Amino acid sequence: MSNVNDDIVGMDYLQSVPRRWVTMYIPIGVFVFVLLFPFYWMVVTSLKPDSELLSRDGNPFWIIQPTLAHFEKLLFKTEYPAWLWNTVVVSVVSTGLSLVASVMAAYAIERLRFQGAKPAGGAIFLAYLVPPSILFIPLAAIVVKLGLFDSRWALILTYPTFLIPFCTWLLMGYFRSIPYELEECALVDGATRLQILRRITLPLAVPGLISAGIFSFTLSWNEFIYALAFIQSSANKTVPVAILTELVSGDVYQWGALMAGSLLGSLPVAVFYSLFVDYYVSSLTGAVKE
Repeated sequence: MSNVNDDIVGMDYLQSVPRRWVTMYIPIGVFVFVLLFPFYWMVVTSLKPDSELLSRDGNPFWIIQPTLAHFEKLLFKTEYPAWLWNTVVVSVVSTGLSLVASVMAAYAIERLRFQGAKPAGGAIFLAYLVPPSILFIPLAAIVVKLGLFDSRWALILTYPTFLIPFCTWLLMGYFRSIPYELEECALVDGATRLQILRRITLPLAVPGLISAGIFSFTLSWNEFIYALAFIQSSANKTVPVAILTELVSGDVYQWGALMAGSLLGSLPVAVFYSLFVDYYVSSLTGAVKE
């Protein structure tokens, strides 16, 4: 009887192995390939000399004679370091301002329990769904009137219009997962709301803050429409706009430099996600559950 059971178990295992390949391994492999192929293509293109890029005889998926000439041209013969610095400054400052405003808004909606708190939270999230292509026209008029056109502040002060709504919604869900009894005990002991927020709520909400920060930084780093509309001079441009407007002359595309700039510009975001992916997933889980 034992041998029969062992045979049945063995047959089930053999049948489950092909099923795993079909239902799990192959789809995951296809997904990873599709996800990583653009990065591979950027690396290959950025390391190819112009002779290979323009040749029809070579292998488009492989490098015969790798070169760093495109990186040298990008870093030393263009204003790419200035573009990268502008992107870092705008992303970091706008992310910091958005996090401060989002923390205050999310805490007020979830903890103060005022009338109309839930509709206010829903309205804030709906504001995130408004496309930037609609908002940049009135924002452009405000930027010009304030004298901020063609400056970093034009981006720093307009990026929170789409960063704050989503970050507020995300932090609302994470604050909701923190037991309210902790704050009630602190109120009984005489703590103020700001003390509770600083000493109790924020330390427990670190994963949510990290996730909101990563989200804000990523959107700020990759934003294109506002940066294209509000910045004119080359020295003040950010990476997404600069590599497209400064490295393309008419119908001539400097593909090596374009891919090198795209590759260098995508590395900071990839590093952030790889370092804090656990916090990002946990905070999203807390944000969507009731």
